[in-house]
Amino acid sequence: MATYAVGDVHGCYRELRRLLDDAAIDWDQDRLWLVGDIVNRGPQSLRTLRWARKTRKQMGQRFQMVLGNHDLRLLAMAAGIVEPRATDTAQEILEAPDRRKLLRWLTKRPLVHRERGYLLVHAGLWARWDAGKAERWARRVETALRKGKGKARMLLDPATEAATLGRRSAKLHHALEAFTRLRICSREGRPVAYTGPPKGAPEGCVPWFEAPDRKSAKATVVCGHWAALGLHLRPHLVALDSGCVWGGTLTAVRLEDRAVFSQRRL
Repeated sequence: MATYAVGDVHGCYRELRRLLDDAAIDWDQDRLWLVGDIVNRGPQSLRTLRWARKTRKQMGQRFQMVLGNHDLRLLAMAAGIVEPRATDTAQEILEAPDRRKLLRWLTKRPLVHRERGYLLVHAGLWARWDAGKAERWARRVETALRKGKGKARMLLDPATEAATLGRRSAKLHHALEAFTRLRICSREGRPVAYTGPPKGAPEGCVPWFEAPDRKSAKATVVCGHWAALGLHLRPHLVALDSGCVWGGTLTAVRLEDRAVFSQRRL
């Protein structure tokens, strides 16, 4: 039984299917993990989301997908919290006859999946979190997203500023930022907004996975989100966003032996 982890799909359905064919996954035994952002920006978000829901039914727990910031943006659009932008391509999901089923299924996806020494997350983790603490905070944020309408709105609204929130809500907001948006931070652990490659990061800032004394360093983190970083493999890191939707590639890594599979944008 092997585990195949796939980077940010962003609605690039044809590339995803060709990539999985090339990897020759055993659908009856292997595991398939997706790092989130399966929708938006690309051409076939609806088809990709339908495929993911169907594949989860077929594979059960062997299929895992965590939520990314674009998946959350879709939920925010559906709730009327944000208006679609010109760059959004998920409108077809909101107009689909099976919209409610798809959105309900998406809402039930976790922010962190922990298994066999691996942590699957879309973006990153705060340095002070060990694997267990990251998982506990993920469950708290997931509960707020699913059950608390006020908290869900606060978490899904990109205009929300943590400084305006109460202590508990601010912590939830801070945790969600790490799980779905974190790329770099100051050496003291403060998040810094930045999308470029590591070498161009502001002075005094480091990639989140290089933060001093990071407590999750003993776990192998499998993530995406940072297209400018590209495929990046370290002993305890598998970063998979190689920018397919931007004209790059869609990447999968077989975690057991680090075999890499890649599909160019079609």
